[in-house]
Amino acid sequence: MIAKNVTVVGQGYVGLPIAVRAAQFGHKVIGYDIDSSKISSLKLGKTDFSDITVSQILDLQSSGNLCFTTKLDNKIRTDIYVIAVPTPLDSKHQPDLSMLESACTMISRFIQPSTLVINESTSFIGTLRNFVKTSIENKSSLVDLEFAVAPERIDPSSEIWNISNTPRIVAGLTKAASDKVLEFYNTICSDVHQVSSPEVAEASKLIENTFRLVNISLINELSEIADKLGFSIHESIKAASTKPFGFMPFFPSVGIGGHCIPVDPSYLQYSAETAGVKSDFINLANRINLSMPKNVANRIKSEMGGDLVNKKIQLVGISYKPNVSDLRESPALSLMDELIKHGAIIKWFDPLVGEYKDQKSSPLDPDIDLGLIVAPHDTIDYSVWLENNTKVFDLSPNIINYGWTKFF
Repeated sequence: MIAKNVTVVGQGYVGLPIAVRAAQFGHKVIGYDIDSSKISSLKLGKTDFSDITVSQILDLQSSGNLCFTTKLDNKIRTDIYVIAVPTPLDSKHQPDLSMLESACTMISRFIQPSTLVINESTSFIGTLRNFVKTSIENKSSLVDLEFAVAPERIDPSSEIWNISNTPRIVAGLTKAASDKVLEFYNTICSDVHQVSSPEVAEASKLIENTFRLVNISLINELSEIADKLGFSIHESIKAASTKPFGFMPFFPSVGIGGHCIPVDPSYLQYSAETAGVKSDFINLANRINLSMPKNVANRIKSEMGGDLVNKKIQLVGISYKPNVSDLRESPALSLMDELIKHGAIIKWFDPLVGEYKDQKSSPLDPDIDLGLIVAPHDTIDYSVWLENNTKVFDLSPNIINYGWTKFF
């Protein structure tokens, strides 16, 4: 493939890896973001990604294959725009496409004829056809543009899966767009699957994470049953996992965080509702997930003798998953709020987050009434708690033994 001029809109956990990977394979890439502090840091090679090094970014900038900016220029030719901006839920748990709309507005100001626009941002089914295409065409007055979708599949902090080896799903609104998006991703990914329409691709992303939400919520509900009936849900999951077919293990937790699992199903639910279809499973799974911090706080209170007033409790890991600093939809934050409602005195330790609101991470303290392991980053050393026989509940959704039995 002839090297393309690529502008990646959004330099977060999705956009930056795409920009770096494309630049590594010879494309001329502009990494665009409205956050000036982020762009300033990127120009110095500084990122929050452990798998993207300072030298990589600086070398790519020196080669001329990668540059970062908060401003685009009409004089710069872009063959491909890749949209990689957040698509969260609003306060009513409805799709919030404000950042996607802003990205489309910005692109429409600079886009030139025959340009390909690829949407990586997760959204409801039909977003590319009915939102992205319509918005950019109406605002740019161009009708000879191409549009495609390639839903992001990023697993932050994974040591196994990355841009290169994670299979990608792509599709265009026309055959020309489908061919172009396939050609582009084939240069940066080892396994690319072209499907028949953008709607199929958009749905595939929502289905992937709805599958996980439903199954994790099911296990969380079963953990409540296990607690009442007096058996170990972890041991039961381990036993069920001995079956070599027809079962996939999921583990109980305080709840599901991040952008994907707690958000994507609501976009699928929105798609269903616009088509006049009820989505009972998704509704139930969402309710169970959102109720977990409160349920876990009540169980902790019960295990602590029915009273948490003035109890000193320290949480380990407040990000949404181990080995990342991302706080989006983190159930640990909701758990802290619930424990405070019960009168507990809360502190937390998270070396990756460092600071949240008006609080800072506190080193592991043995002089507490209870420690809670929520998101155990690999770098955390629990020896001070182990040596002092600190009372600890391990709430982490994995099978790793940190020195205490699992709470669920």
